[in-house]
Amino acid sequence: MFKELKEINSRPAPFQFYTADELWTNEHTSKQMLEYHLNDHVDLSSRNKEFIEQSVKWIISKFEIDKTTEIADFGCGPGLYTTRLAERGARVTGIDFSQNSLNYAKQVAANKGLSINYILSNYLEFETTDRFDLIMMIMCDFCVLSPAQRKKMLSKFNLLLKPEGSVLLDVYSLNSFNQKEESAIYELNQLNGFWSPEDYYGFVNTFKYEKEKVTLDKYTIIEKSRKREVYNWLQYFSEDSLKNEFEENGFKTIELYSDVAGKNFSSESTEFAIVARK
Repeated sequence: MFKELKEINSRPAPFQFYTADELWTNEHTSKQMLEYHLNDHVDLSSRNKEFIEQSVKWIISKFEIDKTTEIADFGCGPGLYTTRLAERGARVTGIDFSQNSLNYAKQVAANKGLSINYILSNYLEFETTDRFDLIMMIMCDFCVLSPAQRKKMLSKFNLLLKPEGSVLLDVYSLNSFNQKEESAIYELNQLNGFWSPEDYYGFVNTFKYEKEKVTLDKYTIIEKSRKREVYNWLQYFSEDSLKNEFEENGFKTIELYSDVAGKNFSSESTEFAIVARK
């Protein structure tokens, strides 16, 4: 038992493990994630409806969205942005890892008579001959990727953008990192049964990596017949560190905002957004 507990509480190297499929392709957890996406009272998987409406309004104005605009939403979830942008006439492609989320998004599009191209894929592996005026990655998805994965993602964005095309994404700031604290908790059916329909014991270890500006929420889920580990990594950025990553991968014109609704940039914000052009 001591050896098992020592392993549960062990600290891996930054981004040592990648377990995105456990969230997005597991039937039970992907349904739970969809419920969080659609819950307008919490900003966990998606932001609230009012913010999304403000964000879409700003995106349409900022990028002069019209019927000729081609947009790709990486990590589109249940289509909260893709649906609204398609309603404004844009030609939209949504890429997501969760079949449940895409099924919901496709049903909404069908009900509204919208033509939206939804693709089931881990966006790290997504390939297409299409080219886009705007690529979005919203809700700080960029932060869950390792340095190597982010480099791959930015290279992909550069390839998929039309000349003068733009990327819009948001990240967690160092202010958010400084507010995080290490912890270890243990709970029966942790997160109200999020991880399994059956009883389980959930261990959650939060680690901070000061040098790398990374945090990890390490979930160890112990059920009657199996044990699972899920690693939720987050990279935190300064203005310069994010700009440098984009510039090193071929992006030139860069603007910063406090959020993806176009709020003026503030160094006090716990998140911030970037608009980058080729």
